This record gives sequence, structure tokens and C-alpha cells, in this order.
Amino acid sequence: MTDVLAIEPQGEHQFVVRMSRREETAESWSNLSPGILDDLGVREDDEEVLVRRTVAYLLEHQDVADFPDVVELEDVVATYADYLDVIRSATSR
Repeated sequence: MTDVLAIEPQGEHQFVVRMSRREETAESWSNLSPGILDDLGVREDDEEVLVRRTVAYLLEHQDVADFPDVVELEDVVATYADYLDVIRSATSR
């Protein structure tokens, strides 16, 4: 089980995420492009929720130790064909 220790805004559309699982820890920066936010219909006050859901999604596919230093949503979309559907489904609830 992973504990996301903190998600902190670091400026416009940018967040730092600190997480751990067992004895592994990681810090990662998430950059949210306005285009992806528009495509997903995510408002500025919901960006942190999107980051949390994206981190949870990525951790289903990789370990904390392998988590990228920087997460660009465009890269996630390009790498994982189901990402947008999963996130859209989660945000429509």
C-alpha cells in the first residue's frame, strides 16, 4: 500500500508529490498542461484531485522506486492508452 505523504502546489499547474511504500520513498513533480486540463474538464480548484488520481493510476503500473521525477500528463496519455478513460470515469463521479 502506498501512502501519499503530501501533494503541494508549486505554482501554476505544478505540484510536488511525496510518497512512500514500505521503505521506499519518492518525490515527483507533476506538471498539468492547460490543454489536458481542458480536455478533461478539470477546473483549477480540482487540479490537486487530478494529481492524486494520476499518482494512484501510475502506482498501479510501477513501484515507488521507479516513479518518475517529473510527471507530464502528455507523457502519461501517450504511454497509457486507457489513462484518459480511467481519469474521465473517476472525475465524472
